[in-house]
Amino acid sequence: MSQSNTPPNVPVWEDGRWTPLPALHGDVSADSCVIGLGGSGLTLIEELLRRDERVVGLDAGDVGAGAAGRNGGFLLAGAYDFYHDAVRKHGRDRARAIYAATLAELPRIADAAPGTVRFTGSRRLVADDWDLEDCQAQREVMLTDGLACEWVDDELGTGLFLPSDASFNPLARCRALAVRAREEGARLFARTPVLQIDGTRVVTPTGSVHCGRVFVAVDGRLEVLLPELVGRVRTARLQMLATAPSAERRIPCPMYYREGYEYWQQLPDGSVALGGFRDRAGESEWSTDATPTAPVQDMLESFMRSHIGITTPITHRWAACAGYTETGLPVIEQVREHVWALGGYSGTGNVIGALAARGVAAAALDGDASGVRLLLGDTWSPVVTRGVRHDASHDVSPTS
Repeated sequence: MSQSNTPPNVPVWEDGRWTPLPALHGDVSADSCVIGLGGSGLTLIEELLRRDERVVGLDAGDVGAGAAGRNGGFLLAGAYDFYHDAVRKHGRDRARAIYAATLAELPRIADAAPGTVRFTGSRRLVADDWDLEDCQAQREVMLTDGLACEWVDDELGTGLFLPSDASFNPLARCRALAVRAREEGARLFARTPVLQIDGTRVVTPTGSVHCGRVFVAVDGRLEVLLPELVGRVRTARLQMLATAPSAERRIPCPMYYREGYEYWQQLPDGSVALGGFRDRAGESEWSTDATPTAPVQDMLESFMRSHIGITTPITHRWAACAGYTETGLPVIEQVREHVWALGGYSGTGNVIGALAARGVAAAALDGDASGVRLLLGDTWSPVVTRGVRHDASHDVSPTS
C-alpha cells in the first residue's frame, strides 16, 4: 500500500472548509440529548426541533466523522436485502412498503441538503453465473411489483439499472443538516465522547447533559455505548480509497458488484471512489478500529487498476465503522427507561437511517410506532430493558 502524498485516513469528501464544532464544557440541560451527529442523528434532531424540543447533540468526533460522512455516497431505495430477498424474508407487503418509503425519502434528503445529491440511478453488476441468475430473479420480482428496473449489457458490465437511486456527498449532507439544526436552536458539540449514560444524565469528560430522554444514534460501536446490544449488533470496518480525477472511463452512476461487497462511483470532478473487500479480509474486519489496513487497501487498488481500469494516482485512503445485524434490519428500540437506540444499518444507513430517525421520534414523542413497525414489523415492541421486554404504557402508546 503506497502512502505517498496520501493524507492519513481522510475521506475524499473532505474539502477542508468546515469549522469544527466546540466541545461541551460544563453542565447543560435539554428535553432531548442526541448522541451521534451523523445522518440519522441529525435527521432525528430535525424531527425533535419540529416538535419544539430543546435539543443537545453530542459527537465523539465531529459532524459526519463516522460512517455517515465516510461512506461511498450511495442513496439506494429498499432495505439491506435486494428486493426479491426482502420479499422472501419479510413478505411482499412489507418489502413493498419499505421500498416505497425509501423512494419517498430520497427527495427529502435532497431538499434538506441542496446541491449534495445527484439523481443518477445505480447499477448492480454481475460478477459470476450465480450473480447473473440472482440479478434476473431480482428484476422479475421488481417488475412484477411495478418497480423500475432495467436490464443493461454494455462496456461497463452486465446487470441491473435502478433508475430511482441516487448518489451524494455524505459529508456535505451531514454538515448542511448540522448548520440548519444550529440555526434552528439545537446546541451541538464535537470532540465530546460519552463516558456514561446514567439514567437521563449523559456524562462526558468535561461536562454533562441533563435531559428528559436520550437517543443514541450511532451506527458503528453502538454496542460499545450500549452493552445491552452486544450479540445483536456487531461493528465492522469498511475501507475505501479514491483516485485523482480521471478521463479514462465515464462511470455514470454508482456501481455495486459481487452482491455489493465492492462499490464505486465517479465524482463530478472525475475522481473515482471505491470501497469493498471486507469479506476477503476475514475476521480482522470485524473491528471498532477505523484505520485503513494494507491487505484491504492493496485489494482495492488492484481492483481499481485491473477491473475498473483507472490508473490515475490514489489520493485518499480511509475507513469507517458500521454496525451490522443478523437480520439486516436496524435496531430501533428503547433499551432503558427514556434511553432509545437506533443504528445497526448493515452498511446501508444513508436512507434507512433517516427513516429510522423519523420513526423513533414519532414513537418516543408522539406515541406513534407506525414508522418503526414499517421497518421492523408488527411484532416490534418499543421497550427493552436489560434484554427483557416490559410494559411501556407509561412511556409510549404505540398505534397498530
